[in-house]
Amino acid sequence: MLQHAPRAVPISLGLTDLVALTRRVAMDVRAGAHPVVIDPERRWYQRIQGDDYVDVWLISWATEQHAEMHDHAGSLGALTVVSGTLAETRWTASGPASRRLRTGRSVGFGLGHVHDVANPSPTPAVSVHAYSPPLTAMSYYAPDPDGARLRLHRTRSVLVEAGTSEGIG
Repeated sequence: MLQHAPRAVPISLGLTDLVALTRRVAMDVRAGAHPVVIDPERRWYQRIQGDDYVDVWLISWATEQHAEMHDHAGSLGALTVVSGTLAETRWTASGPASRRLRTGRSVGFGLGHVHDVANPSPTPAVSVHAYSPPLTAMSYYAPDPDGARLRLHRTRSVLVEAGTSEGIG
């Protein structure tokens, strides 16, 4: 009787591993291992690593560019700022909360994390983002005033094909 080896189930990386990965790749970017394009018309991004467990994106942000309020579907994520300063506005139970992410800062985000990332600075910014499992979809949101409480409503969802996406961030 022929027996088959059990099929390996892909294991997602955790937040600690994702943050460490974005930090390592950010060091490579600073060392010149990956070319960066600053496009003043639209955010530039490049998938620089991907497999069944994780994908890694390099993103440049000219002044006033942003990603829109979005989630990462069933993926955990992390980002490290390679250069410049980014502003992250994330949605919390009590509404929006903002933080500045300066060069070298890393953050991880779990399931259900809804945020916008933007470059409000006059100088370009560059960041490395990693998602595990790799992104398959992203949903976008807009605030919906409801009396004294502010809530979000989904405006659209986008499937992410390996290597391309309209709103990575």
